[in-house]
Amino acid sequence: MSHRLWRFHGGLHLPGHKKISMHERVREAAIPSQLVLPLQQHIGHPTEAIVSVGDRVRRGQMIAESKSFVSAPIHATTSGQIIAIENRPVPHPSGLDAPCIILEADGKDEAIEAQAHDYRNMEPAELRHLLRDAGIVGLGGAGFPSFIKLNPGPENKVKTLLLNGAECEPYITCDAMLMQEHPHEIIKGLLIMKHALQAEHCIIAVEDNKRLAHTMLVNALEEHEPHDIEVVQVPTLYPTGGEKQLIKVVTGKEVPASSRPLNVGIVCHNVATAAAVYDALQGQPLISRIVTVTGEALHHPRNLWVRFGTPFRTLLDECGFDKKAEVDLIMGGPLMGFKVADPDVPVIKTSNAILTLKRQVQKPVTLPCIRCAECARVCPVQLLPQQLYWYARAQDFDRVQDYNLFDCIECGACAYVCPSHIPLVNYYRFAKTEIWAQEEEKKKSDLARQRHEFRQYRMERKKKEDEERKRRKKELLKKTSNKTDDKDAKKAAIEAAMARVKARRAEQDQQKKNTDNLTAEQKKKIAEIEARRKEQAKND
Repeated sequence: MSHRLWRFHGGLHLPGHKKISMHERVREAAIPSQLVLPLQQHIGHPTEAIVSVGDRVRRGQMIAESKSFVSAPIHATTSGQIIAIENRPVPHPSGLDAPCIILEADGKDEAIEAQAHDYRNMEPAELRHLLRDAGIVGLGGAGFPSFIKLNPGPENKVKTLLLNGAECEPYITCDAMLMQEHPHEIIKGLLIMKHALQAEHCIIAVEDNKRLAHTMLVNALEEHEPHDIEVVQVPTLYPTGGEKQLIKVVTGKEVPASSRPLNVGIVCHNVATAAAVYDALQGQPLISRIVTVTGEALHHPRNLWVRFGTPFRTLLDECGFDKKAEVDLIMGGPLMGFKVADPDVPVIKTSNAILTLKRQVQKPVTLPCIRCAECARVCPVQLLPQQLYWYARAQDFDRVQDYNLFDCIECGACAYVCPSHIPLVNYYRFAKTEIWAQEEEKKKSDLARQRHEFRQYRMERKKKEDEERKRRKKELLKKTSNKTDDKDAKKAAIEAAMARVKARRAEQDQQKKNTDNLTAEQKKKIAEIEARRKEQAKND
């Protein structure tokens, strides 16, 4: 029974130009004498080098580790010596340099000891940890760390694991060649992913212009134990290879804006990622991939297994590049790729193709928009590219977001059909970059404001604490003063009493002195008086 298919809005039928690079089997590219390994080859945070200049490393050895969650470690792609850790040109639209580890190959290509694992005896969390250490990222072009997409969380249930083999952009054939020559590795990797996700059902989607790849996958599937895996052919239409577009075609489900496929019970991975997952379970970290080297001014366009860090120039020379030709060097496809100014930039994990296209001596003149609405007709996300263009051009970044700018997948279909030759995607990228920059500035401003407010709060609190401390000290001094006054009064009373006692004693002493000079007659009278007192007291 054939699998029911749906259709997404818009899309383009483009000339494929794929046969020119599929006339021979994939071959191993030569290992250059020097490999340049950028510390960031994925979406997320860059890695940190764990080797030093002068260290000797072997193939598969980790040389840069992840310090944050959204990151993936880097491994040595051959054996040799680390000769530098410095900024070098890297394949990026900005054209800027970035930190890289420079590895000088020793020609021995010695590998670390590999240890194979049986995923059926591993817990999903343990399996994801192994894949993280192997540096596996999405090889369809995005480069998102794969272990994160293989972790749905306890609250989510994965109904369908979808393997993307569409490869819809012109010229690129690396996935097609992988499916033709290594279907068993793809299926084994798919089963490992299914175990990690505990998925119920698996689908491998292949465009209907890749008949040999479809046949090889179906034949390979028959040689495995019965599994709930289905190989489906989808119509050749650009951009069917987009994640949300492929999900719509194969399952009929719409992934809401600002949402993930996981929210509708689906996880999508690339076929090359599945093969890399299988290699990781055999003890082989991600150190190479198939790269399509094709286009004009090449005598032998082909697909090559390439070690990461290999300069573009080396691969161009291996494919017979005409150095006198006036061409643009592009990493990726003609619609979603970007120009590379320096041919010495290295191949990284997201380098799926190196494309040479004849440079236009006279570029098409950009004309005013004629409001033909062709851009809206072909947009696979059902946006209004014309409105996005107007507001991006006017730098009205609030309004451009009202028209769902960030739902744009930058497929380039709108710019391709624009009769006025307006570089629409460039405007969208500009707007996104400016909005991200503003948000970053707002974050910094908010942080500075919070720090200032906290400093003001801290100073105000200190002021109140000082005032309270002074008040308490004043009260204490007042109490001490009162106690001193009471003490002085008591002291004065005591002194007065002592003065009275002293006066009485003096008086008594004076009286004693007055009786010392009495005559005999006076003394006799006093004696008689005392005798009468005693006698009277006795009678009483």
